[in-house]
Amino acid sequence: MSRLFRPILLPLAAMAFALGFFRSAARSAETPPTAPAPAKTEPAASPKPDTQSNFIYKLTNADRLRVVVYGEPDLATVSRVDARGNINLYLIGDVHVAGCTVNEAQKIVETTYRDGRFLRSPEVTISVEDYAPRTVTVDGQVKSPGPVPLPTESTLTVYQAIIRAGGFTDVAKGSAVTVTRIQPDGTKKIFTVDVDSLIKGKGQTREHDDTLLLEPGDIIYVPERLI
Repeated sequence: MSRLFRPILLPLAAMAFALGFFRSAARSAETPPTAPAPAKTEPAASPKPDTQSNFIYKLTNADRLRVVVYGEPDLATVSRVDARGNINLYLIGDVHVAGCTVNEAQKIVETTYRDGRFLRSPEVTISVEDYAPRTVTVDGQVKSPGPVPLPTESTLTVYQAIIRAGGFTDVAKGSAVTVTRIQPDGTKKIFTVDVDSLIKGKGQTREHDDTLLLEPGDIIYVPERLI
């Protein structure tokens, strides 16, 4: 190449390089940076209800109750719930309280005193001095069938009662356990509980399978599995 053109070409090459660099930088500035993909989060598992904390004791036959009326010491008494579910109180006689919570029984007694015009604004306090024996029966394909006591002021789930009865036999059909309950009006109500799914942690359990709380007198039956 001629020495005449060499001094001219070098500045031109430098200018072309600089122009290309600035165009590339401009394109980079116009293109917004790609945002990183959001991290996948697993949905939180729904907490299981604390069935025991939701339990509220209901008065039953043979409970021994102390009844106190504020400001009326002569009306204070201790009465045992009889076979009909009643307690006998001064002035008002029999009052039905079986199947009620303590708070409900207090309101019933207050209303009875007020409606009978014995007291204008009674304030009644009821406390349980002696709890009646509370049991359920577990029968069928369990290793130790028979009565299972319920804890004082608490209860058991179906699964817990079966464990206390020794657990299933080898031929038990744990997916079709029934609970028969006699209602206050004398009618029967039958629940079917899939205890097998509770043990294995399967997802097809029904809502009441692990939230059904036993009541005194319930009869749990574990059928035999057909082989």
